[in-house]
Amino acid sequence: MDRRTIGAGALEVGAVGLGCMPMSWAYSGSRQRGDESVRAVHGALDAGSTLLDTADMYGPFTNELLVGRVLKERREDAFVSTKVGLLVGEQHIVANGRPGYVKRACDASLRRLQTDVIDLYQLHREDPEVPVEETWGAMAELVQAGKVRALGLCAVGARGGRRSGGGLHDATIGLLKRVQQVFPVSAVEAELSVWSPEALESLLPWCEARGIGFLAAMPLGNGFLTGTLTPGEGFEPDDLRARHPRFTAEMMAANQPIVAGLRRTAARHGAEVTPAQVALAWILAQGRHVIPVPGTKQERWARQNAAAAALRLTPADLAEVAELPGARGSWD
Repeated sequence: MDRRTIGAGALEVGAVGLGCMPMSWAYSGSRQRGDESVRAVHGALDAGSTLLDTADMYGPFTNELLVGRVLKERREDAFVSTKVGLLVGEQHIVANGRPGYVKRACDASLRRLQTDVIDLYQLHREDPEVPVEETWGAMAELVQAGKVRALGLCAVGARGGRRSGGGLHDATIGLLKRVQQVFPVSAVEAELSVWSPEALESLLPWCEARGIGFLAAMPLGNGFLTGTLTPGEGFEPDDLRARHPRFTAEMMAANQPIVAGLRRTAARHGAEVTPAQVALAWILAQGRHVIPVPGTKQERWARQNAAAAALRLTPADLAEVAELPGARGSWD
């Protein structure tokens, strides 16, 4: 697989990563099976998807334990990204950016992941009660201690106050400017997909201008852009899509033209090319610093997603995707 670099340290990863969250968090709990997920991680690594993206809150903790089962055997094959800063309670999630907690959480993640070093340690969310410079300073000390190689900021869900249009990532950029004064940011993880392209306006160019890697979260639109979901089929209560305004039966039906457009583009590249691969190839075409991180818990999808790195969209393809209708229904 083609390789791409993250941050000024030129850390190399496969062009398509693997999001491990669905294996143990937020998607259809009844379909989560540890052994199947372990096979998916092995399959991704075999296909060149070296970046494994997890977090201590996924499960909580069980996702890191699962990834650790693979790392115990194949640490040299993987680039490990995990996150800190969110605590999961019975019915709520709270931020914790206290320096002491960050250091203890890192040690716990290292144990669960069965590794001596975390390649990319991301701040999952800013703690409103702790100056972010203090949190980031503690994370920088972990780099100096050799426990972490590079730092990143997860901006998924951390949009600005405006409901639509420009300015969605103003708050994130402001936060990045602050932490950059303390220690270099190597990567930013934020939502980017054909049906959620807002990061293209300001956040992605900001990162590119500073040599910061961009990890595209939810690049397949929570599964919608794969074309494998049926409107009205419904989701399990613990599945985040059960409460997502784009996944009502009405909105899924209304947004089918997006998938149809991806299918048309895929068809021009061969019968084996899928809408999902086109959606990932579109993200890869947005810049050499961009790495899509599609999530899955099945080996066949992990391998199929990895194969998107070899798909080269033409200027006509990219223009066609750019003309697809905007998604209806959103968090905003």
